[in-house]
Amino acid sequence: MLRPIRTLAAAAAALALVSACNSTSDGTAPGKHGAAGNSRGVTAEAIKVGGIVSMTSASGYSKKDTDLGAKARYLRANAEGGVHGRKIDYLGAEDDGQDPAKNLASARKLVQQDKVFAVSPMSSVTFSGADFLEQEKVPTFGWGTLPAFCGPKYIYGFNGCLVPSPGGTLNQTWPEGIGQILGGAQGKSVAVIANDSDAGKFGIRTFQQGFTSAGFTVSYAKASVPGTAVPNDWSAYVKEIMESNGGKAPDAVVSVMQTPNNIGLFTALKRSGYRGLLSDPTDYDPGLLAKDATKQALDGVHVLLQFQPFESAHPQMTQFKADIKAAAGGQEVPLNMHMLTGYMSADLFVSIAQKAGKDLTVESFQAAAQSFSDTGTLVGDRSEPKGQKDSFGCGALVQLKNGAYEVSVPFKCYEPIPFK
Repeated sequence: MLRPIRTLAAAAAALALVSACNSTSDGTAPGKHGAAGNSRGVTAEAIKVGGIVSMTSASGYSKKDTDLGAKARYLRANAEGGVHGRKIDYLGAEDDGQDPAKNLASARKLVQQDKVFAVSPMSSVTFSGADFLEQEKVPTFGWGTLPAFCGPKYIYGFNGCLVPSPGGTLNQTWPEGIGQILGGAQGKSVAVIANDSDAGKFGIRTFQQGFTSAGFTVSYAKASVPGTAVPNDWSAYVKEIMESNGGKAPDAVVSVMQTPNNIGLFTALKRSGYRGLLSDPTDYDPGLLAKDATKQALDGVHVLLQFQPFESAHPQMTQFKADIKAAAGGQEVPLNMHMLTGYMSADLFVSIAQKAGKDLTVESFQAAAQSFSDTGTLVGDRSEPKGQKDSFGCGALVQLKNGAYEVSVPFKCYEPIPFK
């Protein structure tokens, strides 16, 4: 029952039919669909679900495999009988192009025209559709790297809230892991750099606090790299970083940016003679190893993961690999973190929907989420609504070394710290 991903042309045509108002297309008030409760997208046979993913972007960076990961999990759910007999009718993912206007338009289309019960996955660096989805009471699942995943009642991060508001907590996997690699954080310095965007600025704020709490001196912390285009000249950024530690280079450089930026920055740092630790949260993708220049630029980089590494022997990793292969038509495909983002977003949705029981409405789904927990998943132990305020606190680091990824810090759950 899964449907193919719509083409951009079809999506554009459909968007022309979507009203700009906040009422639903059938004229009912937001979030209201009859006396029996909000069961939009639910029939006796199926549950309709859609996604929003940055398939394309101005920089060339793509999260398209997020869609394949979600499809893989929904296919297995359907093969196992669905959710209390209902199959997941996955419409595929709308492409928001990392454009805030398209992100909101995609959310409106999925709810007002396609009438989905849930949006899962949502994977983009922008989430301008969050307020609309919350208002319309649409359960929404994705990677909790944006503030919208922290606090709203209907929006869930598959590994919890990673950018909390004051009163929440911070995941310490990255600072604690880098501290282990460097033999301790005391007396060590770190530079943190991000794009000049809302997400980048928030990332600087959170990681600056996290690394400081772990015992590092944060010698540089700026969200200064343009978010719309990759710089041609990195020399100004490199100069600032190389002199940030009292006129010397820091012990570690942490980039909170996407692959094209990381390649440019890390290449420039290496050419300047930098010999310290390099790390980022995005470049865990065997597909990046196909090009010698890319492989060379990222060689030695430690990548933050908030899930079990693909190299793990964890039984659920074995299941994940089998599910991806099935969704890819029986072909072996290179695994990447976008696949797992989609897979675990779908997995959390399916798990809560199962707990909600046969009478599935938004109200019963939300009630099930209020007491949901499980253990031993690919992201560690999960619990809701805790995950809407705190991260699940688990992760690992892998290093690209000699053309292959190696686990540099094994998957572990760390005690989170209060966010101030």
